[in-house]
Amino acid sequence: MNVIHMKYAVEVAKAGSINKASEVLLVAQPNLSRSIKELEADLGITIFSRTSKGMMLTPEGEEFMGYAKTILRQLDEIETMYKTGHHAKQTFSISVPRASYIADAFARFSNFIDKGSAEIYYHETNSYRAIKNILENNYNLGIIRYAACFDSYFKSLLDEKGLDYELVAEFKYVLVMNGRHPLAQKEEIHYEDLEPYIEISHADPYVPSLPANAVLKEERSVNCSRQIYVFERGGQFNLLAQNPETFMWVSPVPDYLISNSNLVQRECPDNRKIYRDMLIRRKDYRLTPLDKQFVTELCNSKRKYL
Repeated sequence: MNVIHMKYAVEVAKAGSINKASEVLLVAQPNLSRSIKELEADLGITIFSRTSKGMMLTPEGEEFMGYAKTILRQLDEIETMYKTGHHAKQTFSISVPRASYIADAFARFSNFIDKGSAEIYYHETNSYRAIKNILENNYNLGIIRYAACFDSYFKSLLDEKGLDYELVAEFKYVLVMNGRHPLAQKEEIHYEDLEPYIEISHADPYVPSLPANAVLKEERSVNCSRQIYVFERGGQFNLLAQNPETFMWVSPVPDYLISNSNLVQRECPDNRKIYRDMLIRRKDYRLTPLDKQFVTELCNSKRKYL
């Protein structure tokens, strides 16, 4: 397999067309097109689907692209290391759900980054984007969250994409609300108690094969007439801290975050839905020492707060 052809394929995928890629690479279009066809022939797969809208990645091409980007990045690191005499930089990348126990683990993990060059990526997002980041954007790890009722959807998707998965945690959501919320001092909170108030929800849930509105409906346990959908976890906590009519369903939150934000955390006996957090990575990916340290901190945080 020709590494130059691999570089060409990555650029075509990025540009979305042979024409645009040829301008960036300064390679004639016929030569670039021939290189892509030779690469596909060598591998015995179809990387691109030629459409009126341009060059679209096939499922096989999407999988190949993840490997190709990793290989090209590693080649760059090797070249840099031996040409400059510098050790390769420390790298760590992960996409995660918006969860306080995971954020706590990451904060503790940051203390183990050695002095010297380091490149660390921590992306809070939904399950679809976490999977996409591994397949297309060179992320090494991901944690996806889903309701247990969607287990077969996600495991089928992960198997199809060639990803390994391992259970991190299984839990029920708890209620978080302002310490001045009218229900904050109530010993037992039920769904009907919550209906007059404002529910804050994640704005971008995702389940394969289901439309977004169906997933949002599944996620809503309480029939509230007022909903606020927020993407950023920091924005959600600001709303909870400043508006005593709001509440939110979350994985259990560390006590220090609750007290610092003047919030309270309550269980709801009506809530029986189980959620799962799964650690995902490519089947051929081997954990680095930095990865292993994060997993250690993640397990410590899980045992402490969930």
